[in-house]
Amino acid sequence: MIRFIFYITFYLITIVFSFAQVKSENIIIKNDSIELPGTLTYTSKKTPLIIWVHGSGNIDRNGNQGKIIKANYIQKFRKAINVNDIAFFSYDKRTATPKNYKFLKKVVFEDLVTDTKKVIDHFKNDQRFSEIILIGHSQGSLIGMLASKNIDKYISIAGSAHTIDKTIIKQVNKQNKQLGKITKNHFEELLNTGDIKQVNPLLISIFAKQNLPFISSWTTYNPVEEIKKLTIPTLIINGNKDLQVQIEEAELLHKANSKTTIDIIDKMNHVLIELEKDSDNLKSYYTSEYMISDELIVSILNFIKK
Repeated sequence: MIRFIFYITFYLITIVFSFAQVKSENIIIKNDSIELPGTLTYTSKKTPLIIWVHGSGNIDRNGNQGKIIKANYIQKFRKAINVNDIAFFSYDKRTATPKNYKFLKKVVFEDLVTDTKKVIDHFKNDQRFSEIILIGHSQGSLIGMLASKNIDKYISIAGSAHTIDKTIIKQVNKQNKQLGKITKNHFEELLNTGDIKQVNPLLISIFAKQNLPFISSWTTYNPVEEIKKLTIPTLIINGNKDLQVQIEEAELLHKANSKTTIDIIDKMNHVLIELEKDSDNLKSYYTSEYMISDELIVSILNFIKK
């Protein structure tokens, strides 16, 4: 009954604000030589501003990657948030911007954190917005935790509770136990020596030479330990149709910081799509024909406005 009332409230709010004109600004934020071009959209002054922190991959401001991943899920999220009178900013990840390629020879995990901090700094004194809410999605969940110093609220969506080495070992082990053992050995060698002398050819996509500094720096951060440090209002969200991050991860993050709020979204997958059929899960990554989860938007609106 409570969820039903939330839905009615959500749609009433949507109807009211759907008539408001959404303003849009293209903004380029710089982190030294790195350019982070993004889009700011808002409907009126003195509203909350959500800043989006991407997951892994070369993701643009709309949630797409090149010519293959076309879920457009961030663009859908933007529209759903804007009609509820909340401003939104998302930017092209440093690895999604061709102008940055010549500066990406040795990227480490901390670079993504400083990118996010630069974006927050750009908006923190902007009088058009009443507060800043950071949303970290997937890999961005940990980045957001590390960059959350000058924000008012934090939302983690589909964030892992484990260090990246344990996460990758677990994923590979599900596919092939022998390869999982080799993955574990590779990580041990990397963390002990800073290098891997001979990478198994089947694991080259993970342990390619150019990836090692980034992976090595990423493994030093434990999401469970980082979320304990958060003292601002924090919401942890996961979908029960997420094939990449299980709901147990969200539960572990919540357990690590009992002051957080947790919400498991029914039928939602990793790219925020509401699924009616499990067979559509992977397909939803490659097309924009699916709808974003209404329950997700309701959950976030309730968290921001309470």
